[in-house]
Amino acid sequence: MEVAFPVIDLSKINGEERGATMDMIKDACENWGFFELTNHGISHELMDTVEKLTKEHYKKCMEDRFKEMVTSKGLEVVQSEITDMDWESTFFLRHLPESNLYEIPDLEYDYRKVMKQFAVELEKLAEKLLDILCENLGLEQGYLKKVFYGSKGPTFGTKVSNYPPCPKPDLIKGLRAHTDAGGIILLFQDDKVSGLQLLKDDQWIDVPPLKHSIVINLGDQLEVITNGKYKSVMHRVLAQTDGTRMSIASFYNPGSDAVIYPAPALVDKEAEKPIAYPKFVFEDYMKVYPALKFEDKEPRFEAMKTMESIVSLGPIATV
Repeated sequence: MEVAFPVIDLSKINGEERGATMDMIKDACENWGFFELTNHGISHELMDTVEKLTKEHYKKCMEDRFKEMVTSKGLEVVQSEITDMDWESTFFLRHLPESNLYEIPDLEYDYRKVMKQFAVELEKLAEKLLDILCENLGLEQGYLKKVFYGSKGPTFGTKVSNYPPCPKPDLIKGLRAHTDAGGIILLFQDDKVSGLQLLKDDQWIDVPPLKHSIVINLGDQLEVITNGKYKSVMHRVLAQTDGTRMSIASFYNPGSDAVIYPAPALVDKEAEKPIAYPKFVFEDYMKVYPALKFEDKEPRFEAMKTMESIVSLGPIATV
């Protein structure tokens, strides 16, 4: 029997179905690493504007550049599988600790304004979800937000991607399989063109495109903090022969100097191996991640363990 991908109505968290909704989120975190939210509190009108302006910006500023790159690399005539690049056109926006929104060239004033507004809404939603996760994990309220904070607050940014039609989708991925390095990821994806898949029980499962939904997935840092109770999950984007898929993924991550380690409340002191994960500074993890992004996450954790044994991070204030 195929198990349905978890789609959760977040508005029910405020009524008599709160318990059932919290349980659905808990189950999704423990067994999927992904879930899709409807009625999440971000206005549909704002989302429609973000989508319209993102697609316009791609057509006007990015599409020709992408086509030139494809031609220059001869990608439309490849005969064998391409494993060292992705069929995607992207740019990055940084929101926290400092925004780079006004430094990105080619963005219209209205687009900057609406992306800033969207980021504020997503930040609120990310923090609400961290509180929900704390409650489900039995951690004190605000624990995850505090761990993420470091000395300058969290790192928050958005990757705006378009996945154009691809003539050889069997030979090149939109985005190769990986887990996300950071904390909690909030994705606003195209509701018509699919392609996102996650790996569950050795099978690739489609993340269904739903209008006005936000897809949530958990990054490597939450796996460490929960001592493996929640897992970051491999996912990928398949290239499609028809349609351009829009993907706006926002990453609510720890601050660069935040120290990441399993929450003491989640470490079973009685277990044979009570702590399965290392203690490290988030910035150090991000130094090893790019080179190992498309491989299993275990080598990244091992690299942190090696570093941990060389550099003792000393006591950490938990108050």
